[in-house]
Amino acid sequence: MRFHDLRHSAASILLSMGVHPKIVQEILGHSDIGVTMNVYSHVLPSMQKEAMDHWDDQLG
Repeated sequence: MRFHDLRHSAASILLSMGVHPKIVQEILGHSDIGVTMNVYSHVLPSMQKEAMDHWDDQLG
């Protein structure tokens, strides 16, 4: 396992835990949020469904 793999896993776990992407960007040291989101966006589909489910619950 390479160091990059550990960074990737940590970022993916943080995003899946609901940590704001801007915080993940800062932890990883990316100068641009686009880098963080482009590399780790594979986490987002389940997060999007969860957000929509929560939205649905709130609106009844």
